[in-house]
Amino acid sequence: MSKGRLEAFSDGVIAIIITIMVLEMKVPHGGVDLEALRPLAGVFVSYVLSYVFIGIYWVNHHHLMHAVERVNGRILWRNLYLLFWLSQVPFTTGWMGENHFAPLPTAVYGIVLLNAAIAYYLLVLAILAHHGKDSRVATALGRDFKGKISVLIYVVAVPMAFVNRWVAGALYVLVALIWFVPDRRIERVFGKG
Repeated sequence: MSKGRLEAFSDGVIAIIITIMVLEMKVPHGGVDLEALRPLAGVFVSYVLSYVFIGIYWVNHHHLMHAVERVNGRILWRNLYLLFWLSQVPFTTGWMGENHFAPLPTAVYGIVLLNAAIAYYLLVLAILAHHGKDSRVATALGRDFKGKISVLIYVVAVPMAFVNRWVAGALYVLVALIWFVPDRRIERVFGKG
């Protein structure tokens, strides 16, 4: 099967996710100074963090699909599973931000990020199974240290939200920083793309 429809559908869903997140940011009423924005600080910070995460997934998904030659049903379903978890990001972003990073919303946000990371890993496994362990895509993906360490950090951050929500938030930011520089493994094997 061609990968074009998978890429186009994924790009569309990710664009909608970002649109939903920005629409959740409400304009302050009753003031035209900086003080009117103060109650929205948490919402804005959570939006920026989530925007970065969605952007990271979009960039890495693009690179991953660049390396893929063909797709099958398992890859399509694993991709849908990834998109399901990413589609939960706007809800958890709003809940966390509007509740000033309270422990439960912060933990649920981390659970969604953890499941998105696992879903991405499962998508990669399906791609590797379809292309073979000696394929160029397998060579390009290598051992995926960043993916594995991200899951570990999320596993620590989720319960940490109940101990210290700011440490949990810092761990989420740490994962974003790890991935902020795009993964160059695929570009090295397949060239620029």
